[in-house]
Amino acid sequence: MIPPSSVPFRQDAPAHFAVRTALLFCAPLIVNGFAMPYFPVWLSTLSLNDFEIGIILAVPLFVRVITAPLVGLLADRIGERAKVLVWSAMLSLLTALALFVSHSFWFVLIVYALQGAVYSPYVPIVEAIALTGVRRWQFDYGQMRLWGSVAFIGATMLGGVMIGAYGGDMVLPAMAGGFLLTIAMAIAAPRVGRPRRPSPVATLTSPPPRALRARDLQLLLIGVTLVNASHAMLFAFSAIYWQHIGFSGTEIGLLWSAGVLAEIVMFVFTKAITRRFSIWTMIFSGCILAVVRWLIFPMSLGFWGYFVLQCFHAFTYAIMHTGMQNRLVQRVPEEQETSAQGLYFFYTGFFTAVVTVAAGYLYSWFGVDGFYAMSLVALAGCGFAAASFLLQPQRSLPGGKTSEAS
Repeated sequence: MIPPSSVPFRQDAPAHFAVRTALLFCAPLIVNGFAMPYFPVWLSTLSLNDFEIGIILAVPLFVRVITAPLVGLLADRIGERAKVLVWSAMLSLLTALALFVSHSFWFVLIVYALQGAVYSPYVPIVEAIALTGVRRWQFDYGQMRLWGSVAFIGATMLGGVMIGAYGGDMVLPAMAGGFLLTIAMAIAAPRVGRPRRPSPVATLTSPPPRALRARDLQLLLIGVTLVNASHAMLFAFSAIYWQHIGFSGTEIGLLWSAGVLAEIVMFVFTKAITRRFSIWTMIFSGCILAVVRWLIFPMSLGFWGYFVLQCFHAFTYAIMHTGMQNRLVQRVPEEQETSAQGLYFFYTGFFTAVVTVAAGYLYSWFGVDGFYAMSLVALAGCGFAAASFLLQPQRSLPGGKTSEAS
């Protein structure tokens, strides 16, 4: 949970702020619920090879690392972030419609990269609006964000049914419909006025503050985001693989939903978990189980085996992410928290893009056995996290001495 901070004055919140913000989270996550599992399936129907699919999926990730901070800075300077949401949603819809025009590799690559550019600021700006409500009017972030996850599950399940009925042809219309919703929700978004703090992604346009340059924190950010990046092959090729081994669209939708539902359950119990377990236990449990998850994935598990394995997402993302956020709260002053979130966004986007490119090669060469390489990526993340643990400031040393902060 993100605690509200004291503010110099109080003003009345926009009408129905919590409901409107919850719906604002729902719209982009409906798009993601269709796109993340099933856009690769649509690409596989275009006679593209696995390497080309990997490139198409990776390039927008590189693009958004560049464009999201720039648009976030623009949104902060305009003053009313919701205006940028409207433009982002409208341009995203145009790129989705453009994908109907041609299905050649280069055309799809360029258009999907443009979509990554114009769509990249949408969710970060929604997050910024939600956090404004938390800080100014003490709204519950978790209750607003929760409905976005519910919408993602609903879209994933509906997409699975539609894939079973219509094949990959359903993906583009479903995405276009989702972008129409993002336009409607952007128009209805709460207007909160000029931000008092910059958007997290906007802070990437300036050098990180000194607290974020500490070696232990840099190593931990790299380690956790490498573990996040190890999910790249799952995002890019799991639906294609499950379809290949005979799972129905509904079963694929259930498998994707299982991971998100496990994540939601873990977030619901976050307070109890953080009271009982240390931050490092949370982080290392996610790192280690990610290594195990990708080692097990290539085995012949059947539907229920993969269902259980998907529930590992509660640890390989949710609990580790929670531990990372709590560590940032410990190590970074409040006035630098947006810079910390921006750096976290950058590392996650960059490493995920790189690993997605590699995943295209690996899946093309080795098929599902390419997931063994994802376990190595997660293991590298474990190594960086362990180095961070050893270098953390004020860590107890033999003889009662402590190591100083870097």
